[in-house]
Amino acid sequence: MSFVRTATSSFPTSDKLMTASFYIENFGCRATQADGAAIERQFQERGLARAETFAKSEIVVLNTCTVTASADRDARAAIRRIRRENPGCQIVVTGCYAQRAPEEVAALPGVTRVVGNSHKHQLAEIVAGSRRQDATAHGGFVPLSSLSLLNPAAEAQREVFVSDIFAHTELLAAPVFEAGSVAGHDRTRPNLKVQDGCDNRCSFCVIPSVRGRSRSLPLKRILHEVNALVDLGYREVVISGINLGRWGRDLDSRWRFENLVWAIVDRTNLEKLRISSVEPMDWSDELIGMMADSARIAKHAHVPLQSGSDRVLRAMHRKYRPWHYREKLEKIRAAMPMAAIGADVMVGFPGESDADFEETRRLIAELPLTYLHVFTYSARPGTPAATMREQVPVQIARERNRILRDLAAEKKLSFMRTFVGKMVEAITLNVFDGTSTEALTDNYLKLFLQGQHEANRWLKARVERVEAGALIGKIAEEVPLDL
Repeated sequence: MSFVRTATSSFPTSDKLMTASFYIENFGCRATQADGAAIERQFQERGLARAETFAKSEIVVLNTCTVTASADRDARAAIRRIRRENPGCQIVVTGCYAQRAPEEVAALPGVTRVVGNSHKHQLAEIVAGSRRQDATAHGGFVPLSSLSLLNPAAEAQREVFVSDIFAHTELLAAPVFEAGSVAGHDRTRPNLKVQDGCDNRCSFCVIPSVRGRSRSLPLKRILHEVNALVDLGYREVVISGINLGRWGRDLDSRWRFENLVWAIVDRTNLEKLRISSVEPMDWSDELIGMMADSARIAKHAHVPLQSGSDRVLRAMHRKYRPWHYREKLEKIRAAMPMAAIGADVMVGFPGESDADFEETRRLIAELPLTYLHVFTYSARPGTPAATMREQVPVQIARERNRILRDLAAEKKLSFMRTFVGKMVEAITLNVFDGTSTEALTDNYLKLFLQGQHEANRWLKARVERVEAGALIGKIAEEVPLDL
């Protein structure tokens, strides 16, 4: 599908917009957050100022997720809230929900523009009105007047820019911030998206249809971005993607994710690289060994599981079996005894029996996992799983969710307690609650340090106790950690 509607009469001119303020609210995964940062850079490059809150902004961008029905509800609730509290602003909806259901989003009261992932790389340009789309020049877009969900009066006030995501090759990289130094920005651990899209076809997942094929940011561009961030003073960078472990394969069939990791360590001065979620199949022995051997790679592995039942994994069209997953995690733990190891787990997949769930619970209990992201299955339109029989009653799925969250809390607490009395490496964040400064350890644990400390410093701290889900400690060395 392709939709573009251009209706300019009810909007400010480009000159007026050039003095406007914008606010971006991100929903969902790290890749979406990275996209939001790139959109921020688009606006700043056009001279627009970032507002502190949506209530003070003339342009509010909602960068949405659609991985679950609740993600869609969150976006709709945000639109209602913004319209109520800032009725004069332009509400621009972008991201995965906008790409999946543009008609539905455009019909929501208060929405000014809908910009899908297909046009996200042009979002500020579209909003600023500096470039008007032409139906013939852009592949036969269908006017919104043909969409029955829109009433004629409201339709004239909306623009929709959405086209076939599989026809697009653009990739938004997280930005090199325009601020002169890290001290001038509220983020101390920038998120660099190096990959987008997914060629897998998990039966429950709508993401490939709204993100497109797997595509990678070229290595030269990645190294440029990392070096520029280092020059600005950033000391940790998180690399992320929709299917991060597939980075490079669309550029050169010989490349693997570990080639990228090695290049960043070898060809930049970045003090700490953190790797976000990587599928089990892509945790090669080389990648694990590289992480274990380098002090410049955070000891943190996120390895999606989804289910511990072989039958359910097959129905999900996942490309590994429970014993494969166990083998990977045991290798990670053997190589990095103090590493944080996390997983995504889904409960309530169609046909998941009590026995299937027990296999998942038992596997998690036995594995060296230190935290979980537990999701309740949500039927997504157009996915094979949405039409499967034996949909699990929501009450049962919620109870399974609770059981796994309780198990995860026990495992995390047990892991944190092993650090009491020990030294940890941590980077201070730009968060001070009036008493303590928040920091993040190399192995992904929240740490509170008494007093106020400068942000963006690697320090050594001694852990005194565990309290309210975090480590409490004192700085042992007042100088940055020598990496």
